[in-house]
Amino acid sequence: MSGSLINVYNNAAFAMARQAETMARLQEQASTGSRINRASDDPSAAYRILGLNSQQASLANYTDTLNAIVSSMEFTSTLFAQIQSELTDTKARITQVLGGIYDASTRERLADGINDILEQVISFANTKHSGQYLFGGTDSASAPYVIERDSQGKITTVTYQGSFENRNVEAAPGVEASAFQVGEDVFRSDDRSDPQFVGSTGAANGTGTSSVTGFVWLTVTYDGSNYKMSIDDGDTWTTVPASGNTNQAVTDSRTGKVLYVDSTAINNTGTDLVCVPGTHDIFNTLITIRDVFKNDRELPESQIQTIRDNLMESLDEVSGLVTQTSVSTGSKINFLNNLKQGLEDIKFNAETETTNIEEADITQIAIGLARSETLYQMSLAVVAKTMSMSLLDFIE
Repeated sequence: MSGSLINVYNNAAFAMARQAETMARLQEQASTGSRINRASDDPSAAYRILGLNSQQASLANYTDTLNAIVSSMEFTSTLFAQIQSELTDTKARITQVLGGIYDASTRERLADGINDILEQVISFANTKHSGQYLFGGTDSASAPYVIERDSQGKITTVTYQGSFENRNVEAAPGVEASAFQVGEDVFRSDDRSDPQFVGSTGAANGTGTSSVTGFVWLTVTYDGSNYKMSIDDGDTWTTVPASGNTNQAVTDSRTGKVLYVDSTAINNTGTDLVCVPGTHDIFNTLITIRDVFKNDRELPESQIQTIRDNLMESLDEVSGLVTQTSVSTGSKINFLNNLKQGLEDIKFNAETETTNIEEADITQIAIGLARSETLYQMSLAVVAKTMSMSLLDFIE
């Protein structure tokens, strides 16, 4: 009999504990609003929620990366617009000055204006955004362009020292993008044509493929016996044979670049402007325009007028390159914005699914809680009556 009594007590205690546990779980769900507060509440749903939370974190990282890339690209696009404005201003000055509107003294003052534009464009090219240089490719820690100046502080050369590779980062699963660009791809053309000689020395293009780019000044002198040529402002000289040479190499000692000259028709001293279409960069172009305006080389007026077309063509070349890059950047910004919106939609759907899985149905909880409380009270009554039985009840 004692064993039966113990069993009754144990069963009653177990049933009461189960009812209390059910009520506690329902009360927790009601207070938190969540159906799953621990993995044991629903292991399968908890695993799904874990996967959705991981997806949301990954998408949030991609979105942050896209925000940073788009921000840099939008800033870069603004720089392109400012550079285009400066180039348009330069074109207007060339048209006015070389069209005969201004005299030599006014032309020199306008050269100072071109120099200011040059300084501004270099500043744009060496611009930082979020602490990193925009036009150095993978090398975003140091200024991509190095400037050399003469004793008067005038810029003489601008040299690119950045990387020639883009630094791409994963902006979305399977999609790479870069907030930084290779300066040489943005500000220099790479579609070489044959050099053009503008001057009266008689020098012409040689048969070899020259490595010089943009504009080069070819100086020709005569020492009483032979003509001599230089493309590094007289630092080094190349002697022209008596009968000339159809493919004579003239080397710039400062850069190591070579200009191949047909010197067979050289019959005069002077300075020729050598233009290499398809290789112009924005800095060398502005330097050349400034120097032509200043006319420190004392070019004849007729040669300056002839040079006008070359200067305008070079400006069109670099301007077109900047425009092309600007349009490409704008397209990338639109693409990345659309991509970001798509990722945000996926993240929102994941958040919604997570909420649907773990969110408690308050109505069902209230019904279940009321049912559990009723059952619990009934169980208490039954247990109380059972436990109140005396020994005489069992004897009878």
